[in-house]
Amino acid sequence: MPRTLEGQITMEKTPSYFVTKEAPRRIYNMSRDTKLIVVVRNPVTRAISDYTQTLSKNPTIPSFQALAFKNISTGLIDTSWSAVRIGIYAKHLDNWLQYFPLSKFLFVSGERLVSDPAGEMGRVQDFLGLKRVVTDKHFYFNETKGFPCLKKPEGSSKPRCLGKSKGRPHPKIEVQVVQRLREFYRPFNMKFYQMTGQDFGWD
Repeated sequence: MPRTLEGQITMEKTPSYFVTKEAPRRIYNMSRDTKLIVVVRNPVTRAISDYTQTLSKNPTIPSFQALAFKNISTGLIDTSWSAVRIGIYAKHLDNWLQYFPLSKFLFVSGERLVSDPAGEMGRVQDFLGLKRVVTDKHFYFNETKGFPCLKKPEGSSKPRCLGKSKGRPHPKIEVQVVQRLREFYRPFNMKFYQMTGQDFGWD
């Protein structure tokens, strides 16, 4: 990490930190004062989105159903598939709580980041001890992508929106497959709600 002067905040983001076993220890050894922001979304939607991303790069991969289940007739979920494993948030948080207290975490709802970006960004700014400068006047809803974008900053010719890889339409997944995944994640979600003191409303 670069050196940070008094009054500065240094930020870094990587989606894999939260699910990488060695990350909490390494970050703790670097700086135990680190504040951690974790964006989470419904793990079922997250898994389908993950699959959609992979499918766009490699159209020959097996179906979502074939990858998600070890045995489709018994409904046994394959937790070795990363798209499924990543959404077991309680398990990953357990690992982090061995090094950092809950007070060092802010859990941002991916769903609320879309429905109320300014509200979630307000929470982020409060957590970091910043003045609330990013407000709802900074966002507009992009109908094509289906999520909010930043209005164009001064001196820029166009608004800031997430790249082409975001907002892709998901493939159609059979209702019973989605239902089985919901059942699979439910106890993990409940544990995650208890651990964080936050109900994300995924059930």
